[in-house]
Amino acid sequence: MEHVPPPAEELARLDRELAELDTRRAQLLTRRAWLLAALRPPAPTAAPGWNPSAWGAPAAGRPGAPAQPWGYVPPKQPSAPRSAQNVLLTLGGLLLTIAAIAFTLVSWGSMGIGGRSAVLALVTVAALAAPAVLLRRGLTATAEALAALALVLTLLDAYAVHAVAAPDTDGLGFTAVAAGVLAALWTAYGLALGKLHFPLPAAVVLAQWPLLFGAWAAGAPALVVGWALLATAVLDGAIALWGKGTGTRVTACVGGSVMAFSALMVGLTLSVTASGPLGALAPGALLLTGAAAALAGAWRAPRGFARAGGLVAGLAVVAAVGGVPAAAVPEDWGVLAYLSAGLALTAVVRTGLPRNAVLGVLVASAAVVAGALAGALPGLAAVLLGPVTLLSDVWAGSPGGFRSALDPTLPWTGLAAAPVVLAVSAGLLGAAYRWWPSLARIAAPLIAREEPGPGGKPESAGAAAYGAGPAGSAGAPGAGTPEAGGSAAPGASGAPWYAGGRAGAPWYAGGAPAARRRPSGAALRGAAGAGAAVLGWGALLLAGAVLDVPYAVAVAGETVLVAGLLALAVRGAGSGRDGSAAVPVTALVVALAGAVSAGLLSLASEGACYAVFGALAALFAGASVRAGAGVERAVFAVAATVGATVLTGFAGRSLELAPHEAAPLVLLVPALTVLFGARLRRNPVALPVELTGALGALVAVGLAVPDAPFLALVLALCGVLAAGAAVRPERRPVAGYLAAALFVLATWVRLAASEVSFPEAYTLPVTVPALVVGFLRRRKDPEASSWTAYGPGLAATLLPSLAVAWTDPDWQRPLLLGVAALVVTLLGARYRLQALLLLGGAVLALDGLHELAPYVVQVAGALPRWLPPALAGLLLLVVGATYEQRLRDARRLKDALGRMR
Repeated sequence: MEHVPPPAEELARLDRELAELDTRRAQLLTRRAWLLAALRPPAPTAAPGWNPSAWGAPAAGRPGAPAQPWGYVPPKQPSAPRSAQNVLLTLGGLLLTIAAIAFTLVSWGSMGIGGRSAVLALVTVAALAAPAVLLRRGLTATAEALAALALVLTLLDAYAVHAVAAPDTDGLGFTAVAAGVLAALWTAYGLALGKLHFPLPAAVVLAQWPLLFGAWAAGAPALVVGWALLATAVLDGAIALWGKGTGTRVTACVGGSVMAFSALMVGLTLSVTASGPLGALAPGALLLTGAAAALAGAWRAPRGFARAGGLVAGLAVVAAVGGVPAAAVPEDWGVLAYLSAGLALTAVVRTGLPRNAVLGVLVASAAVVAGALAGALPGLAAVLLGPVTLLSDVWAGSPGGFRSALDPTLPWTGLAAAPVVLAVSAGLLGAAYRWWPSLARIAAPLIAREEPGPGGKPESAGAAAYGAGPAGSAGAPGAGTPEAGGSAAPGASGAPWYAGGRAGAPWYAGGAPAARRRPSGAALRGAAGAGAAVLGWGALLLAGAVLDVPYAVAVAGETVLVAGLLALAVRGAGSGRDGSAAVPVTALVVALAGAVSAGLLSLASEGACYAVFGALAALFAGASVRAGAGVERAVFAVAATVGATVLTGFAGRSLELAPHEAAPLVLLVPALTVLFGARLRRNPVALPVELTGALGALVAVGLAVPDAPFLALVLALCGVLAAGAAVRPERRPVAGYLAAALFVLATWVRLAASEVSFPEAYTLPVTVPALVVGFLRRRKDPEASSWTAYGPGLAATLLPSLAVAWTDPDWQRPLLLGVAALVVTLLGARYRLQALLLLGGAVLALDGLHELAPYVVQVAGALPRWLPPALAGLLLLVVGATYEQRLRDARRLKDALGRMR
């Protein structure tokens, strides 16, 4: 059955759709007017010379001139700013200010009290009266300069009064009174001369200090200072909302932000350091009052300021409400009080606050939860990474408790509440994932709520959600046109972003996705489920460390957690009921991390190693069987292969074999992966498993390196495995060459291990039949590559001989090798065989370099030091000058080699 919404929700939906239709109609009308203006012929222009002001501007209709609508009258060009006049006025006002300061500080003492008062009064009154006369004459800039001078004079007057009339009064108290009097004076002055932009912002700046300095002068406690700061911030907020002029409002906004932040910091400091619940009540009252003030300002503030006000209010409420119980519990458990208060803020969605303020409060709630979770990260990191220290002493013996295998320097007693924080957060996210439709219905009034737009007029919730202007307006001209980069029909579907339902369904049933910028309901629900899985796993791990459970329980518990995560990953990947892959993917990643942590933790005991890695291999193998075809199944199979490989290494250690002696045992798993790949054939899982087996074979080779005979054996066994894989046609192009290379390399290593000084006696019997087989194949298939026919046979003799020749002090071997390489090179050039040409040429060059190296060293030692750099520079110059020709030569050489077989 289709759910019919309540009348209030249906009315909100209708208002939103009507606003979108009005917005779209206005956009289309704007676009139509622009197109009509572009299609009409340009208006006739005056003859050249009649309008000197338009000389040099592009004529209408020419490239570069914008097309204007019919009847368009260009606005009057503003006159150039009088920069010189402004500079002169600024310099004049600055000089007068300097003169006034100098007079007050230097010449003041040479005059009597009457003369001083008369001069100051006369100059101040003249400076205050002059702007009114100048404004009537239109000299606004001059009036602003004199107003600034008058401000300085009034400050000097206050200083003079304190120095002469009241020298014994307290400086802070007199400053507070003077700042209040001057703020009132300049407020009245600015309102009287409304054309001046300077007095009112100056009055706002002066108004910041009376209450603060008054509290300090009275020796008030910190709480009273906080109240004074908060009262000043409230006054600034009122001025920012209802003040006259942009400068006044901006100044009040900046001052209010600084004062409010200072007040809240005072309240927070007093609340955190309170000795008991009663001591936290008074700072809490200050914080709650600040929160109420912030929310009151959010009712009429623009969108960004409303959200900031909601954020500040939310954080202040958490500090106030959570500070009282936090002062009554041990320090380690205080975080739970703040976390509870932060979670309680989510009830704001059911209040009548403006939408942007509610969003700010919700961000504050999320910030509190994130801060509480961040406090648990050090302990969780120690649980996961602490067992790394066991790598240096494998199988040293089972420790007594969980903490003994972790970082002993971490203060575990300070993390007592961390598992509870993780568990509570995980439970809430899990509940949100389970009952997501109900949460979406609860949040529906927040989405449909009307917002106060500019001037206090209500703004459509639909327009606010999709970035449009006020209801019934088109916003900026051309906002929806392609030229403006807008969308043709923003939010045409009208579906709420939180629903995340199917396309074409009614909006209240979860219709088509809304604006592209908003996350879908399925994505948010998946994120909640993924977060619940991660936090729940971390809570259980950290709880075991905080409680210091026995080592065996910790190892078994981590393995069981991995099993549970694998079950969640397999089940989530198969069901997909919420349309999101976040939960199974996250469970898979966390399962891999948990498997690594459990494996490291088991290294302390031999029995634990076999139990944990055997269980992990079985779990991942079972998960790969149960999972559907895809990346998850391949990851499960790879993890099972890694676990089995590690088990073979443990078996070698249990048998007390040396690392090189255990290398053939490690090759058991790669051999099984080859058989497994032959069974699966072209299954997508086969390739990742075989590649993992190849990495295991590489580990076996690394273990056998210290002992040459075992290395030759391991290389030969790896060659057998590669040859077995090459039987399959899909693996033959890579595995075939790899098998040949491994066999040849095993032969060379075996010869080197036997200290054979004449490798040709072993390589030539292989080279000759290999070349004969290659020649017969080339006769049967002339298109066969020379690398396939002759490459292995030539490399079997030339490369070992070259390696021995580089260490041979005699001259016979290098000479014979050079002659053989020269013959091979010439044959390759004659018959256009790439393998012969490149192999022979490379061996010939290296052999010649070996023979010429001593003479080159002698010549280099006899040359002047400056000659090699000079020759190198000359070579670079020649190459640079003939770069194009050298490039063409290189391309011709490349083409010639490419045409060879």
